[in-house]
Amino acid sequence: MEAKAYVLIEAESGRIADVLAALRALPGMTSVDAVTGPYDIIATVQTHDPRDIGRLVMNQIHSVEGIKRTVTCMVIG
Repeated sequence: MEAKAYVLIEAESGRIADVLAALRALPGMTSVDAVTGPYDIIATVQTHDPRDIGRLVMNQIHSVEGIKRTVTCMVIG
């Protein structure tokens, strides 16, 4: 079963371009876009197993320098 989530990311000031580049290099990312509003970046993540999304966020996304915080929104439909 495929699993998909949107990861809303707040980046440190002046680090958005670096964070975008680092995130785009990670496996499982289907899109990574800079946006306006309360978050700086929205990443779309897709994996074969829903548990892998949590692992990807905790182990890879959170290790990217310049990320202040994330909110993960699992797709349910």
